[in-house]
Parts: sequence; structure tokens; C-alpha cells
Amino acid sequence: MEDVITDIPPPSRFFLEDLNIFTPPSPPLPSPFLLFSISNNGKPFRPSLLVVAISFPSLHFFHHVSSKKRIGTLILPEIPFSGNSVEPSLRDKSCDIYAINNADESIVVVSVQYPVTAERSHAVAKLLIGEQINPERVLILESVQSRNFRGKLSRDDSFAFKLETSLERSSKNSPLITGLDYLPSGSMVDGLAAALLVQCQLRKIRGSLCLSWPEFGFSSNSLIKNMLLKVLPGIELASNSNDEDSFLRIAREKDYLDSELYT
Repeated sequence: MEDVITDIPPPSRFFLEDLNIFTPPSPPLPSPFLLFSISNNGKPFRPSLLVVAISFPSLHFFHHVSSKKRIGTLILPEIPFSGNSVEPSLRDKSCDIYAINNADESIVVVSVQYPVTAERSHAVAKLLIGEQINPERVLILESVQSRNFRGKLSRDDSFAFKLETSLERSSKNSPLITGLDYLPSGSMVDGLAAALLVQCQLRKIRGSLCLSWPEFGFSSNSLIKNMLLKVLPGIELASNSNDEDSFLRIAREKDYLDSELYT
């Protein structure tokens, strides 16, 4: 007589892939797109420098740049607009595009204030580099992710590393980022920052990626501010006596200071 407890159960009547036939596939997401408030006669914008701010310190820096003009936005259909303010705010889930006139340079800044999934990163990167925006150089600002870093990270430490396209690295003419070491071997970058750097490499654009740590500390905020003031000399910042308080308050609201981020 069979022992129903110890005997191996019979195989399932269905393979795992067969079970999926009972649930309809999810509809494909609409493609992301750029919406500009100014016309360029159907031609791509050709700034001398495109800056893509993803890390919170870089978003905080460009939020306080007074000499900027919003010229467009990047729309991800899956990101709702509900809860966003009329005026640009660091609390918004948005991706605004700004033009900055700094000396004789034309600079375009993209402030990415919502998460971009890995599945959408390449589509967004193609939109920002090469289609409607064709820059001479690109600077990407992102934070070090502890899951991708080979080594021990402490929130008491602050540092920054860089990665560059082969064209930027081999160029002898005024490197965009100076004084930073390259990202240590064994560490990696993923998501939108990686997709943007790949896009620069494929299109033979001089691209640089700056990765800072900690993600939301005052030390990294000062580090990125000092670096950007060297990259963009003469840029005008709006004075704010409560700057540090606002930085900490917004970071807490977004749960940026959760201790799990620093393990």
C-alpha cells in the first residue's frame, strides 16, 4: 500500500510555462517621450555639454542654480503627475530639462527626480542622447550603490569615483572631471547611468560618469557642489540660509536616510 506522506508526489499535469496561458499578458507600456516648451525647428538641440543629474546631491545643486530656464520635460507614462507642484520642487516625481547659459557654453541639464527601471533605461538614454538632444560632451551624476560596490562602505566616509568613455579617456584636451580616481575594479554600475554612458560610447561622444558616496549625506553634497563649481565656473547659485535644513528635511521625507542603505 502506498504511503501518501513519504512517497514522491506525481508530476504536475502542467509545465510551468503552460500555467501562464491562463493569465493574459500585460499590455506593453507606451514609449517615453520628450516634450519641449520651445521650438528648435525640428532640429536636435546641440549643447556643448549635457548634464544628467540623478543623484540627490546633484539634483539639490541644480535646483539652486538661478541662471536656468526650463525648456522641456521627459514623460514616462507610468509615472503619475498627481502630487507634483506647479513650480519645480525636489519633492516632485518629474524629469525636467533646463537650459543654462554659462559664459560662451550652451548647457542642458536633465534633472531625473523619479526612478527609471532597468527595462526603461535604454529607451530613456536614447531619447536624451542622440535623437532630440545631440551634445558634444556628457556628464552623468549618480550615487554609488552599495550592492554594486566591491568593498565596505561606511556612511562616515565620503568619496567619488569616475568612469569615462574611451574617447574621453584618450583625449588629452581638458578632461571634464579631474582629481577623481576611476571606479575600483570589481565594482559595477547599472540602471540609467550605465545606459547613458553606453549610449555615449556607441555614438562616440565624450562622456563622463561621476559616482559619489554617501548618497544623501552633507559630505557628498559638498563634494559634488565643489566639483560642479569647477566644471561650470561662473555658474550662479541662489543664496539660501536654510539650505542645509531643507536638504536634510527633504531627504528624511523621502526616507533617504534609512540605515539599510548604508549596510
